[in-house]
Amino acid sequence: MTTYRIEKDSLGELKVPTDAWYGIQTARGIDNFQISGRMPDRDFVQAHVTIKRAAASANNQPGWLDDKLSQAIIEACDKIRAGEYLDQFVIDRFQAGAGTSHNMNSNEVIANLANVALGGERGAYDPVNPNDHVNMGQSTNDTIPTAIRLTTLTKLPRLLAAVDTMAGEYERLAEDNKDSVKSGRTHLQDAVPTTIGREFAAYAWILRRCGKRLAGCKTALCEIGLGGSAVGTGLNTSPDYTNRVAAELARLTGNPIVAAEDIVGQMQSMTDLQTLSSEIRNLTLEVIRISNDMRLLASGPRTGLGEICLPAVQPGSSIMPGKINPVMFEMLNQVCYQILGQDHAIAGMTQAGQLELNVMMPALGSALFDAMEWLTNAMNATSEKNLKGLTVDTERCAQFLHTSVGLATLLNPRIGYAAAAEVAKESEESGRSVREIVTEKNLMAGDDFDALVLSAARDGKIE
Repeated sequence: MTTYRIEKDSLGELKVPTDAWYGIQTARGIDNFQISGRMPDRDFVQAHVTIKRAAASANNQPGWLDDKLSQAIIEACDKIRAGEYLDQFVIDRFQAGAGTSHNMNSNEVIANLANVALGGERGAYDPVNPNDHVNMGQSTNDTIPTAIRLTTLTKLPRLLAAVDTMAGEYERLAEDNKDSVKSGRTHLQDAVPTTIGREFAAYAWILRRCGKRLAGCKTALCEIGLGGSAVGTGLNTSPDYTNRVAAELARLTGNPIVAAEDIVGQMQSMTDLQTLSSEIRNLTLEVIRISNDMRLLASGPRTGLGEICLPAVQPGSSIMPGKINPVMFEMLNQVCYQILGQDHAIAGMTQAGQLELNVMMPALGSALFDAMEWLTNAMNATSEKNLKGLTVDTERCAQFLHTSVGLATLLNPRIGYAAAAEVAKESEESGRSVREIVTEKNLMAGDDFDALVLSAARDGKIE
């Protein structure tokens, strides 16, 4: 049976579970915000606690936070940063504007851990007080946007690694299939020859370009408004706190964290986060397009293109025996469409702030974290389960290639456009291959035509 302790705040008394490391304000948040059933993102929890640790260090100076209390707070934060007590962070992702409930959740857990370590009791908040000591020189208004930034800086390398992995798989496949000649397609109609290698190398280049643009967001994300306190004035902060806490966060995270040139503006504006979301959206749009190409290339296997074969990871139908579907790329597309929705929500919330505060921060951060996590996981899963093990059906590619009237284009420099058009027309009407017609008409020897096709497909040259 659950037992309780009684805690008191400015609104009165409330029961808090005896074994909880959080306190009364967290308990009120639990009661008020039973919305999504989703607890805070783990990286976000640890980023926010890292801010509390940095603040305890920056405030450890005469007349502010003494050595004993500072060290107790730091040690409590280090336990959470190491993965302990994460189940004590319990506020729903949809909560009061700015994230006051989460801020107090952190303050209370850290204070209780510190007090017990110093010989005190949970809920007594002596000698360490959640507001006076753990939250010293801080406000929800500057810690939450800073925590969102730190969280994205934690997740960004993982997403970039997923992009790099997928691009690397396409590069490997491109090299392995640089001579796998096939028919190109424009307007979904037969076009001039290309190679699987060129197609896949293009996918790799596109992904790496997106990765570079994503990585370019990092510099702005490292500029923080921490130290602005409630409205950016720095009210109740210790001497040189803004620079000291930024330097400590840089040391703790390994990122080049600096105080923003204008802390008032940085606390209000979410544009740097929207820029990151926009680059994630741009990557997502490319991933959707590439995924659809992969599904087309793998379609069939008998009645579609069937030029590539994706590894079978599960039966494709509950009614049709032997059916195999491109489930990983289907999953990847679903994730990408959801991310497009997250980006739209983030854009709306970016402009929804008023005056000195954007009260949409908890939901904005959550949407951004989801987008980064989902895309990272989906790209990694697709690379592992489908791109590794993908094979090319070169015979199928050759079959399509040699029945394509697009090959007649290669004859333009040799016999002119009009004569080449007649060959194409004859091929289309008779069903015979362009190769067969040009050799029959003594326009070119068969081996020479084959060499022409390979050169055009691989190098873009007609020799």
